[in-house]
Amino acid sequence: MSGQFPGRPMVTDGGLETDLIFHHGQELPYFAAFPLLESEQGRSLLTQYYDGYAAVAERSGAALMLESATWRASSDWGQLLGYSDEALARTNRDAIAMLDGLRDRYRQTVTDVVVGGAVGPRGDGYNPDRQLDAEEAAEYHAAQIEAFAQAGADIVTAYTLTGTGEAIGIVRAARAAGLPVAISFTVETDGRLPSGESLQSAIATVDKAGGPDYFLVNCAHPTHIEPALGAQGADRIAGLRCNASTKSHAELDEATELDEGDLQLLTRTHEQLKPLLPNLSIVGGCCGTDARHVAALWGL
Repeated sequence: MSGQFPGRPMVTDGGLETDLIFHHGQELPYFAAFPLLESEQGRSLLTQYYDGYAAVAERSGAALMLESATWRASSDWGQLLGYSDEALARTNRDAIAMLDGLRDRYRQTVTDVVVGGAVGPRGDGYNPDRQLDAEEAAEYHAAQIEAFAQAGADIVTAYTLTGTGEAIGIVRAARAAGLPVAISFTVETDGRLPSGESLQSAIATVDKAGGPDYFLVNCAHPTHIEPALGAQGADRIAGLRCNASTKSHAELDEATELDEGDLQLLTRTHEQLKPLLPNLSIVGGCCGTDARHVAALWGL
């Protein structure tokens, strides 16, 4: 591990988009939550969402990482939703400013709060058909990451990445913007990245090209992650954001109802990963999870 991050137990949030869609009746075209920042009602809903995880951090005595609702707030997805580059940059800055305000809101109960800018893949996080090389990825993600830097984000985290080229490019863009950076890969049910590469190999490849401050794994059930882990590279993984469901990405993509999973299975199998991850300190959730799941993962 390097630098300030992560180093201490840290709660982060769960499946923002699935929570908003299935529990709050929100329509999120292209799975994009960032348009909620444009309205008072949307910001109120996001605040309620983050409040739930601040309560988990308070009860557990852990730090809190607030991740912006910007997983889809990059240019290709923004254009599909009618956002100009200027409007998108403003929205990314606003997302960080909102979290800064929440940091002040939680200061009395959670003394250690980190504000992160969340980045998603240029393509579909479940589909590896389009793999970016590092140069293309750095160019593509630079604008969003620069907006985070301008707004004073503490760190950039790229979630649900399917291959190494995009990960390397995001690390380069974050370093150019002067921000710490974390990379989170997703894995299929066999523990391999959607691109087919092993998790250990992907970590080694990205580290050889410069490497992030740390890695995470997200959008997979613990039973999918376990086959991916081994001695090599496991010490570089500092965070887990697991799915509630044991279904494959393909099955989840086609689902019309929320699969909240078996909470006991989730917590038991998550606990079984801990001996394999000596530097695990950041724990949250991904698709199908909400504050209840994350609280259970923290033993609450």
